Amino acid sequence: MSIELEFWGAARTVTGSMHLIHVNGKRILLDCGMYHGRRDEALERNSTFPFDPASIDAIVLSHAHIDHSGNLPGIVKQGFAGPIYCTPATESLCQVMLKDSAYIQEKDAEFINKRHRKKRLPLVEPLYTEDDVLQTIDLFQSFNYSRDFDVVDGVRCRFEDAGHILGSASVSLDLRANGTRTTLAYTGDLGRPHLPILRDPVMIANERTEYLICESTYGGRYHAAQEDMEDQLLQPILRAMDRKGKIVIPAFSVGRTQEIVYTLHQLSKAGKLPHIPVYVDSPLSVNVTDVFKKHTECFDEETLAILHAPDHNDPFGFDRLTYVRTLEESKALNEKPGPFIVIAASGMCEAGRIVHHLANSVADPKNLICIVGYQAEHTLGKRLVMKEPVVNIFGEPHELKAEVVVLNSFSAHADRTEILDYLHDFPRKPMKKIFLVHGDPDQSEKLGATLREEKFGEVIIPSRGNRIPLA
Repeated sequence: MSIELEFWGAARTVTGSMHLIHVNGKRILLDCGMYHGRRDEALERNSTFPFDPASIDAIVLSHAHIDHSGNLPGIVKQGFAGPIYCTPATESLCQVMLKDSAYIQEKDAEFINKRHRKKRLPLVEPLYTEDDVLQTIDLFQSFNYSRDFDVVDGVRCRFEDAGHILGSASVSLDLRANGTRTTLAYTGDLGRPHLPILRDPVMIANERTEYLICESTYGGRYHAAQEDMEDQLLQPILRAMDRKGKIVIPAFSVGRTQEIVYTLHQLSKAGKLPHIPVYVDSPLSVNVTDVFKKHTECFDEETLAILHAPDHNDPFGFDRLTYVRTLEESKALNEKPGPFIVIAASGMCEAGRIVHHLANSVADPKNLICIVGYQAEHTLGKRLVMKEPVVNIFGEPHELKAEVVVLNSFSAHADRTEILDYLHDFPRKPMKKIFLVHGDPDQSEKLGATLREEKFGEVIIPSRGNRIPLA
């Protein structure tokens, strides 16, 4: 067969996106994400590619989230030297996010090696370094939405706005080989309509789409209505303020932090939120917010209207907001009495400054922990969602006495209804095959059952390593 598709990441899981297209003897990788899971398994997956990195001719990147972009420096370190295609905003985000990721890899290796030296164990290397990131950034080539460009001979590509994070794209690929032509679409991570800041997802406008790779993170679940987002965030904050507690919000540095800040700004502007200090405690979030301000082409009309209003009120830097830059400033928050709000990365509570804030907050019933994003299995964030009575932080047990509130309305992933609405708008139905990825098996199965009932075409939930002919 001259056109084949191979699945190496986000197959029956929600992390480490990586799909390989074989066409005309060329190899094109869709995304090159970092796998998150149990430490040993994650190290093995992220350090060892299931193919020769030097054999990949090009990479098409859907967006900058680390589970989609985070192993780009790793593949470059191991020999990839081709172009990396993405949108301009994704390129800007990756410049700061991949440097931050390299810093984490280097610090993790440094921490592990201190222990290994004491035990006379072999030393470890970081997955990649900042030098690898600089080589990676040199390979980026960006294209605006709705513009066709060539990836390799016989492969034409177009990005459309996925509405997930700044610069996120759904991808349409026109594939030609040995007189055969077919079209493959990839949703990337599909966003939600009517969320603040970003434009709504845009349909992949190709009447010939025969094959589709579709995310299924929330394929069997429903989010709360977007119009309830402000009140859902406000009410638990008011409760914690009455208790003079700390409000701790773990949030991804890209997208979620900016949405929370924007919503707090709107609540403050409307007079609904009494005065309370707000701290964004993440150097990456500070840098990412600067990137947001440079890419207003991704903003919806409401956000643009706020930015262009006569009072020039900045929704990412309102008067009660402080961006925390130094470690000393971050540590000082642990001694500060409530009430105040601290937003810190990472969103799944596995690394970064948020872990320290949780260690100092979970045992006090005055405090509030507000979960505003997806929490993968085997993460501290998931254990908080499940409200386990005791959670381990830095290897030490902590009683969970703080109030925990889960707000799925802030999710940047389309829910079941929103995915189906998007798919119903596809010009061509049934398609030859739909591949459901980026979802736990139960979520993919629930979405797949509905797609089969509605005769969308053959539905496949691939496993890691599956290789499937397209034409």
